[in-house]
Amino acid sequence: MSTGSFSKVGVVGLGTMGAGIAEVLARGGLDVVGIEVDAGALERGRGHLESSTGRAVRRGRLTEEAQRELLGRVALSTDFADLGSCDLVIEAVPEVLDLKRGVFARLDEVCRADTVLATNTSSLPVTEIAASTRRPAQVVGVHFFNPAPVMRLVEVIRTVLTGPDAVRRVEELVRALGKTPVTIGDRAGFVANRLLFGYLNQAAGMLESGHATRDDIDTAMTAGAGLPMGPFTLMDLIGLDTCLGVLEAIHAETRDRRHAPSPVLSELVRAGLLGRKTGRGFYTHGGDGQDKEKAEPSPEKPGKPSVGVVGEGFEAVIGKADKACRFLADGAEVGDLTACDLIIFAPGATVEDQLAAAEAARTGAILAVTDPAVPILRQAMATGRPEDVVGLHLPEPDRALVEIATTDACGAGVADRAAALISSLGLTPVRCGGRAGFIVDALRFPYLNDAAAMLGSGYAGADDIDAAMTLGCGYPTGPIADLDRLGAGLAVAVLRGMHAETGDPALVPVPVLQECATMGRPLR
Repeated sequence: MSTGSFSKVGVVGLGTMGAGIAEVLARGGLDVVGIEVDAGALERGRGHLESSTGRAVRRGRLTEEAQRELLGRVALSTDFADLGSCDLVIEAVPEVLDLKRGVFARLDEVCRADTVLATNTSSLPVTEIAASTRRPAQVVGVHFFNPAPVMRLVEVIRTVLTGPDAVRRVEELVRALGKTPVTIGDRAGFVANRLLFGYLNQAAGMLESGHATRDDIDTAMTAGAGLPMGPFTLMDLIGLDTCLGVLEAIHAETRDRRHAPSPVLSELVRAGLLGRKTGRGFYTHGGDGQDKEKAEPSPEKPGKPSVGVVGEGFEAVIGKADKACRFLADGAEVGDLTACDLIIFAPGATVEDQLAAAEAARTGAILAVTDPAVPILRQAMATGRPEDVVGLHLPEPDRALVEIATTDACGAGVADRAAALISSLGLTPVRCGGRAGFIVDALRFPYLNDAAAMLGSGYAGADDIDAAMTLGCGYPTGPIADLDRLGAGLAVAVLRGMHAETGDPALVPVPVLQECATMGRPLR
């Protein structure tokens, strides 16, 4: 494979990320010089390389001969002078600005005048690092994602000082390595982390406020939003100290409240509970796997329940019921509403129809309100039976997740019975407080709003934003594609509801989103 104008590349720092970058380069046929601070760190780096490539051999993705050739292309050293013959040097030391500046000062001394220097920082300003060198035009950000041998995205960060030739050469190398480069300017968090960590931080705040449990939030975002893992599982995997550092860096630049670290995250880091690497973070790790909160068992209900719908829709629920009834707007009733265990009031159902249905419902029936434009408590009070009412939401009608929200007027045990009814239909219930957006929409629409803001500002194009989240974070679809699928109108409605409830300026729909909603057109 041709790797362009680079034939020998140095990597400074052989922790998990640095060793992964060295492996990627060696897999691409490049000669690699790996540098560490002392012999002990160097041996740990060698261990990372041997362990990662060994796993690839065991999984049939690499032959033993190919592993030997790969490892043979990586020369390990503690002497910076060994970088003198490199065409490109990538720094991958911990996220401490003074430490990185010190590395670049040494690189200035030992590297050729035409050597390109790159930093793998995920949160620190590349411009500050570049400005501290004698060759700012040849300093580029090259942000790989963990695990580097697997993840396809590489963010290439240019500063106002970077020469176009350095950027072009790095882009060519990234493509030659089988990765996808997304080239952007120097803003804290770049694309992927700026979008991802606002969402993760909001999930931590949602947990801290008592809106929903850790497990229900994680389940909602995997079963309801289709993400590969929930936010707390992901934060534990990343490392809570890393999460905190990225948030602090973005918040220092933007002062955006969405990136002001949640107190619960800061507290866990102060306590040394950093996630998987310490055995405990939001979850406890080890033994049989991560723990699960012990929920009280829901009341058992034999067989499938009878479900009624006042209005139209909710086929995903009613189609799974043992018996079904539909009360239509013209007063026609199909089935026996009085026998229903769960009665769903569809959005748009008239107050008269809702009152008639509530009066007809038997004692003990669960009433579920669903209009996203009206506060759940107001809908509950309008039925005349608020103690029997829960909010109900299917964030994706073709998925199994059903969100159940409670209000202060909800009777004891009603939410438990509602969850049992939903479970008996073969659906997955999660529970939360009666706030706008429930769980899924309350987390995903602010994240989508952030992506729309990034697009509207011209910082990155739609394809690059989507590539950052699919290739860098493993999302099934990118945020711009998600907005076009869900509709700008829905996004604006949910965000306005959340903003009206909280007053948080970060929840105001950004102009490009409002424009697309008004014009009824997609963002792309």
